[in-house]
Amino acid sequence: MEQTRLTYEQFTSDPFAAFVPEDKTKGALEILQWAYGTYGKSVVYACSFGAEGMVLIDLISKVREDADIVFLDTDLHFPQTYELIEKVKKKYPTLNIQMKKPSLTLDEQAAQYGSALWKRDPDQCCYIRKIKPLEETLQGAAAWISGLRREQSPTRAKTNFVNKDERFHSIKICPLIHWTWDDVWNYIKSHHLPYNELHDQGYPSIGCFPCTRAAGNSDSRAGRWAGFHKTECGLHTVQKK
Repeated sequence: MEQTRLTYEQFTSDPFAAFVPEDKTKGALEILQWAYGTYGKSVVYACSFGAEGMVLIDLISKVREDADIVFLDTDLHFPQTYELIEKVKKKYPTLNIQMKKPSLTLDEQAAQYGSALWKRDPDQCCYIRKIKPLEETLQGAAAWISGLRREQSPTRAKTNFVNKDERFHSIKICPLIHWTWDDVWNYIKSHHLPYNELHDQGYPSIGCFPCTRAAGNSDSRAGRWAGFHKTECGLHTVQKK
């Protein structure tokens, strides 16, 4: 039975602002139980299949076996990422994993904006291939789940468990805000979860291959959009006026 829903219009503050988690999942499991108890099938997990994604998929599978998981398939991901998705589909056959593509193919984008748009205007490329597809996905959803962690970057340091998402006019639920990078990997290893093998090759954060580089032991957003003053694709930032 679903609980009373918290909507974007009704949102005033995180209902878990005073919640001090003491369990092994640092509150993640309880937040997911609340999310699916509140929104049922109207909550979507937008997953990039990074390390945090593997943790959330495993936790979500314990709460809702038929949960909807959406991967924003830009057609520019590493082969290792697509291989991982197939492994996850086999490990969690009841999860509803959807591959959401942009309205423009790469050829159509090149014809309209010029070739290799990501080299000249990565913000526009991200808008076409990630932000617009997520907008379309969330049109029928009351809330969405994200793997943001406070430790990841200064722009994510104030993320709460439940957030008013001004970018998509939705409720954004972030169960892993208190997790460290070590927490993520300890969970992956102890639960024998599959993960992207690029993590073993110095890639802390993995996105599209033209805009992702190995970064060794740097912070978790290092290696993304090298050469640009850009660390976010735009999914987690407010739309510019």
